[in-house]
Amino acid sequence: MARFELKLPKMGESVAEATITNWLKEVGDRIEADEAVLEIATDKVDSEVPSEVSGVLVEQLFGKDDLVQVGQTIAIIETEGDAPAATVAEEVAVPAEVAEIEKTIEAATEAVAAPQDYSGSDKFFSPLVKNIAKEEGVSITELENISGSGKDGRVTKEDILKYIEDRKSGSVAAPKTEAVAPKTEIVAPKAAEPVVQKSQQAAPVSVNGGDEIIEMDRMRKLISGYMVASVQTSAHVQSFIEVDVTNIVKWRDKVKVAFEKREGEKLTFTPIMMEAVAKALKDFPGMNISVDGDYIIKKKNINLGMAAALPNGNLIVPVIKNADQLNLVGMAKAVNDLGGRAKAGKLKPDDTQGGTYTVTNVGTFGSVFGTPIINQPQVGILALGAIRKVPAVIETPEGDFIGIRQKMFLSHSYDHRVVDGALGGSFVKRVAEYLEAFDVERDF
Repeated sequence: MARFELKLPKMGESVAEATITNWLKEVGDRIEADEAVLEIATDKVDSEVPSEVSGVLVEQLFGKDDLVQVGQTIAIIETEGDAPAATVAEEVAVPAEVAEIEKTIEAATEAVAAPQDYSGSDKFFSPLVKNIAKEEGVSITELENISGSGKDGRVTKEDILKYIEDRKSGSVAAPKTEAVAPKTEIVAPKAAEPVVQKSQQAAPVSVNGGDEIIEMDRMRKLISGYMVASVQTSAHVQSFIEVDVTNIVKWRDKVKVAFEKREGEKLTFTPIMMEAVAKALKDFPGMNISVDGDYIIKKKNINLGMAAALPNGNLIVPVIKNADQLNLVGMAKAVNDLGGRAKAGKLKPDDTQGGTYTVTNVGTFGSVFGTPIINQPQVGILALGAIRKVPAVIETPEGDFIGIRQKMFLSHSYDHRVVDGALGGSFVKRVAEYLEAFDVERDF
């Protein structure tokens, strides 16, 4: 018999950790090779972890809702016969003294490297600040006690970097593990505050016998946090423009049957819109950026995020990589593939990473236009409204007349910290120009 260590696999670029959402196998259960053992979730995608070997699950090293780092051992599987080479190598006998020392070092390393959880703090910290704090081992207690120079006392990148520099130089003492007790003493008076004071701070909620209280699921909690953080981070401003898409509607009606027959894909309006957005981003690279503190990062690739609604009502944003290099057929295949896998829950972590600009189709639900919230750390998001038949003034050399046209609104939300009205307005206007100049004689 041999023991195999099931580790959390690498799930994609920039994905360093995942949360265990459900154990599919319990201790004592028989497991076949490639059979799913547990379900995990990153900040975007849910997936399963299969076993590389056949055997019996003898130990679960983490519980449900625990956060696990990539490469950490999450379970022990007892196999029949020899274990895989990697596992056998790890079990080569060593002297008892050496083994004891290694265990001590490993325990100390894990204690130091244990990821900090900042979710319990009442204060808001930007993702950048939390990442720096995590990398430098700054505890939640230290972070809460840093005097912020940002708006409403918010801790900025400069504040935490200065704190870390002072701590290294000895100007600020790093907290000791014994410091947990004083924190308890400070928190206790808060817990003892009268209920009346708390009710004055929050709006009262009336619950009667007919009401149902439902806890948010994990993804909804994440979305809620992202939306609040985005509004608190970016200065949102919007520009709206109405577009005549009559030619696009006529062209699609004319070619959609032939398109599906030749390419095996349905032709929707989304890839046509995405094509125009990708072209406009090449014309206005100032919209294809992200912000990191006081720095602007100009993105080389144009990776379009495509907001998609899930069957349970939640939202996910798969990414079309290098969208500017795709023709209409390639764009349609990418849109259909990502959209289909999103609804089926089959997206991989890499499918939601690396977006540089996002498009959301609010017209799918009948909305004429909307004011979408920016997908951080991007600086812009475009909402596509519903296409409607409306009366419009049509200008001709013979004079103006009223006609029926197919029109829609484009709603552009952008970050006014780095994108001014001239750029934000010019970009969405360029998208509209590409759509209105659509060639009805083009091939697909």
